[in-house]
Amino acid sequence: MPTSLALDPRHVLWSAPEPQRAGRPLIVLMHGWSYDERHLFAFAHLFPAQMVVASVRAPYAEAGGYAWFPSRGNPIGSPQPRVANDAAEAVLGWLDTLPPAPSTGLLGFSQGGAMVLQLMRRAPGRFQYGVQLAGFVVDDCQPGDEVLARQRPPVFWGRGERDTVIPQPSPESVVYSGLEHDVAGLEVTDFTAFLARQARRGRHPGQPRRPAATGTTPGNDGISPVHGPPPTGAAPFTSLRR
Repeated sequence: MPTSLALDPRHVLWSAPEPQRAGRPLIVLMHGWSYDERHLFAFAHLFPAQMVVASVRAPYAEAGGYAWFPSRGNPIGSPQPRVANDAAEAVLGWLDTLPPAPSTGLLGFSQGGAMVLQLMRRAPGRFQYGVQLAGFVVDDCQPGDEVLARQRPPVFWGRGERDTVIPQPSPESVVYSGLEHDVAGLEVTDFTAFLARQARRGRHPGQPRRPAATGTTPGNDGISPVHGPPPTGAAPFTSLRR
């Protein structure tokens, strides 16, 4: 395991060429274990048009793809805090190389979902919102926890009712009937609507917006939320689906 992690900028998928990114809100996508930067980028066409999408590759090669937390020594859903912090610092270090954006949001699946929350906890105030799909909270304490408890930035937390990979229930989650450990169906419709709301909050005059996503992902008809979160929850920074 390397002692210092860094993201490879050659393996970042961008929705816009560099000359077209200036002054636009940024959203960073982080895939799950064994996937790569192409996984979540497949949804980028559903995002608000003014957003610049950057889908990054996790630093560890595993199982034909990549991981934020390597399997050895890091049980599923419970990575060593040091490992999670190193991965978060790698993302922050990459972000430091970019020109400032008017706002930055995060979206991740599984391990990438855990990264969303870890980054928000580690650098409170740097990220305006998060989308956490089928992930978990790293079991540690971060200096930003108290800050986020006060600020309560918007976070969408979705998971499948049939998820047996990350099965720990959370009062924060919107749970989707029929959905396994996946990103599909009405969950996609809901989190893209959440992104549209965040874009409206920060839109500059004259910027276009794509129509809100409708329908369900083919092959996942009928997936629907069976219950949603309470107004507030256990996580110190919860403010879901605002």
